[in-house]
Amino acid sequence: MSIISSPLPDAERKVTGAVLQDTLVDLLDLSLVAKQAHWNIYGPRFRSIHQQLDEVVIVARDYADQVAERAAALGISPDGRAGTIAAGSGLPGFESGWIADDAAVEALVRAFLALIDRVRARIETTGQSDPVTQDLLIGLTAELEKQSWMFQAENRS
Repeated sequence: MSIISSPLPDAERKVTGAVLQDTLVDLLDLSLVAKQAHWNIYGPRFRSIHQQLDEVVIVARDYADQVAERAAALGISPDGRAGTIAAGSGLPGFESGWIADDAAVEALVRAFLALIDRVRARIETTGQSDPVTQDLLIGLTAELEKQSWMFQAENRS
């Protein structure tokens, strides 16, 4: 039951809701991965990558908020609880403990590539169900691809 009326028919609302929830979980996990790396990074490029990781956290949290609010606007209750994130994220795992700057960059590149693939598939899914959500996902993908490029450029000779 939803207390917010949706402008979408039930079938489209269900498809769009699943896409938004999955995207929310992945973005919240990305923010946690970036923060974990931020706290544990070491190496000669510590400061620059430490700051770059905070940019990722800001982007991920901003888009997570937009995604959650889009879901709520459609009458879908967003779920960003820790257990939901742990059970549903499609991002690669991130090890605990200290991490060398090169390894942190590679881990973020892997996370971005996985998330970009997942969001691009969701763009296709929402093409018929909700073009407004599709537009949000297109903007998100552009930002993720920009962040991915910046991290990939860190470890390339």
